[in-house]
Amino acid sequence: MRIHLISVGRRLPAWVDAGYKEYSKRLPRECALHLVEIEPMRRGRGAKPADARDDEASRILKAIPKGAAVVALDVGGVAWSTEDLSRQLSAWLGDGQDRALLVGGPDGLAGACLDRAGQAWSLSRMTFPHPLVRVILAEQIYRAWSLLQGHPYHRA
Repeated sequence: MRIHLISVGRRLPAWVDAGYKEYSKRLPRECALHLVEIEPMRRGRGAKPADARDDEASRILKAIPKGAAVVALDVGGVAWSTEDLSRQLSAWLGDGQDRALLVGGPDGLAGACLDRAGQAWSLSRMTFPHPLVRVILAEQIYRAWSLLQGHPYHRA
């Protein structure tokens, strides 16, 4: 199973790439995390958030691998504890189906992306800087995997 992190944003600060790579490289092949960067909409004066979401949605939806189950990262989604995510990851690994995690741009995901998703996951009720979400996702997926393996990384 591969987890495809489909995320709006390119040319992010070096700390984002370093943080993401630090955790994604720790994951084994059977739970590999693969980043797909989506070009954000260029915003001029008067650009509307809905226009950006719709523009980005077309590229996000095209990037979803055939046969992958889709999970949208959205503030309205279900908040999972680390243990909940570990159980989700176990189920995902059990069915062997690739997963596509969708992360929108600064204006969030369009309705078309939310409609395409079989699950919606909220990282928190707080708002995080968009680039930080990549790092948090990679770390939390690694933490969930380490919990499944009985690895001492997760100490609850």
